Amino acid sequence: MSGKPQDAEVIGYLQKLSNWGRWGHDDRLGTLNLVTDDVRRAAAGTVRDGTAVSLSFDMDPQNPDPLGHGTVIQRYMELNEVEALFGRAGRFDAVREYVGLIAHGSPTHLDGLAHFSWDGKNYNGFDMSDVRTVGGATKLSVHHAAQGIITRGVLLDIPALHGVPWLEPGHAINPDELAAAEERQGVTVRAGDALFVRTGNFARTAAEGPHPDDHAAGLSAATLPFLRERDVALLSTDGQQEVSPAESADFDLRMPIHVVGLVALGLWLVDNAALDELARTCQEKNRWEFLLSLVPWRMIGVTSSAVNPVAVF
Repeated sequence: MSGKPQDAEVIGYLQKLSNWGRWGHDDRLGTLNLVTDDVRRAAAGTVRDGTAVSLSFDMDPQNPDPLGHGTVIQRYMELNEVEALFGRAGRFDAVREYVGLIAHGSPTHLDGLAHFSWDGKNYNGFDMSDVRTVGGATKLSVHHAAQGIITRGVLLDIPALHGVPWLEPGHAINPDELAAAEERQGVTVRAGDALFVRTGNFARTAAEGPHPDDHAAGLSAATLPFLRERDVALLSTDGQQEVSPAESADFDLRMPIHVVGLVALGLWLVDNAALDELARTCQEKNRWEFLLSLVPWRMIGVTSSAVNPVAVF
């Protein structure tokens, strides 16, 4: 089985696995360039019976999220606002409803390419000072994904590979496990795919509660070459992506999937996806591929968008 790479090797991935310049020196899409019209048409061909499964969870300010972090969301509605404004009751109750959330917190969310940098540079060599400003990300913000991410989705269920309901906290998924899950499930990750890797973190938290040290199963940095070789367009797990506790003691390398994925590969990420129902559906149908529909908000200058990815079979 693959061991965890040393810090120097992970830093080397920033050049070895780089997609900088691959789609032009002003490219803002990164791996979404791999989702071509042909890829979308092929993905649509995977639909057979129309079953749809949400890969997100309800954001309820009154209840914690399934990972036990507590959904960071605020909601404000002016009740009876219509009567206050117009002097008479209406058939609708409120005009102004405000919702605020920490996008990179607990909700299922899409990370744009401005989210992480390394040595003063973001994806494709854009200077960090041009990306991180008081007014927001002037380059590489999440609005560049305005066409949506409509592609073939593939689930690799790592707990099922090991015959367990979930992986234990601290389990670092390596590339050998990804390949073994492909073989077990009879599916191969290919260019332009959205890859979903299930750890079982949601199921474990529901059964045992949050880990006292917030430890969780996740991907090892050793999986980064696999992601580059397969030309994955979107990566998602039922957690923050990386294993916790971190494989490296270096603070800057504690989230290597984010650092190398976003900065070098230009790989878009979806954190905290709800994958348990998806896994059950895949198992029942004995099908591990599906049409993914993910449409983020067209918000200029932001590095993330809450999303509700939907798998269609």
